[in-house]
Amino acid sequence: MNVETKVLRQGHEISRVIKGGWQLAGDHGKVNRKTAIADMEAFLEAGITTFDCADIYIGVESMIGDFIGELRSERGEEVVDRVRIHTKLVPDLARLADIGSNEIEAIVDRSLMRLKVDCLDLVQFFWWDLELGNAVASLDVLKRMQEKGKIGNLGTTNWDAADMDRFVQAGFDLVSAQVQYSVLDRRPGHTLADWAQANNLQLLCYGTLAGGFLTKAWLGKPDPGFSFSNRSLIKYRLIIQEFGSWQQFQNLLLSLQSIGDKYDVSISSVATRYVLEQPQVAAAIVGARYARHLQDTLEVFTFAFDDEDRLALAVILDQASGPLGDVFALESDRSGQHGRIMKYNLNHRPNTPALAEDISHG
Repeated sequence: MNVETKVLRQGHEISRVIKGGWQLAGDHGKVNRKTAIADMEAFLEAGITTFDCADIYIGVESMIGDFIGELRSERGEEVVDRVRIHTKLVPDLARLADIGSNEIEAIVDRSLMRLKVDCLDLVQFFWWDLELGNAVASLDVLKRMQEKGKIGNLGTTNWDAADMDRFVQAGFDLVSAQVQYSVLDRRPGHTLADWAQANNLQLLCYGTLAGGFLTKAWLGKPDPGFSFSNRSLIKYRLIIQEFGSWQQFQNLLLSLQSIGDKYDVSISSVATRYVLEQPQVAAAIVGARYARHLQDTLEVFTFAFDDEDRLALAVILDQASGPLGDVFALESDRSGQHGRIMKYNLNHRPNTPALAEDISHG
């Protein structure tokens, strides 16, 4: 099976499915660390060469770093060079007003240490509130670190066209925007995709399976409400609410299943394929703790939509009431139901060379 790839910039080729790392962080239940690290090699061998993580995904950069270290020791640098690692830099909301350049550089150095690499392939920048502090100055620090060879390329996350344009106009070469994009949440298609095309920038999309809601597991199930211990499920149940009623969501799942039956693939593969076929989308980020569903993930490369499929989905999507507005606008309202579930201050002690979780895992 040929895994599709995309080039973000010269020398930076990625698989069009990216292995997501958020599910390996602490909010998603117990993780078998040894198994998760061992299974990363299965993804690489299957052709999924690109891994997504973040400075604020507790423990995840260190897990990937241990994978890189083991891969380097057992198979050599040539195999390690096949891996592309995308991380993020997300200063705490509480520090935006006064965070210094030295602290921004310290966060990058900490990611390099955790990931056991000399250069970060892609750093995706995010600033919780552009009215606070000086985001341009902090991004300029990253540009200088790029010039030093510590960062390969720069991108952003959770911004729409208007927010990103100020940085492009300031002279930053941004190669990507990581945004939430799914058959339930089509906000990036409103204005961002056209702007991205005009500015030589591609979309890396998370939430393509809506935290697992866009799978067969939820087909025919009654509305669970919002009583989840998993914050990811609360987040995406809110997106379903923006999309429409629970019955509308069930109708969408039925439509996805019908298309899946046509190609003998799963609902999740159809949902992922939908995102991959949207303009300016380079890749879909699929969360996976382990490799047990790897073959199902690879199904997305065995088929493509035809006009009949697009029309069948359009009948359902045209009835959706939302989500409306710009990318991340709902989530940016810290007093709203989407914003209240966010965690804003996870990037503690950026000047400290290592966090406790890094020390404990060597």
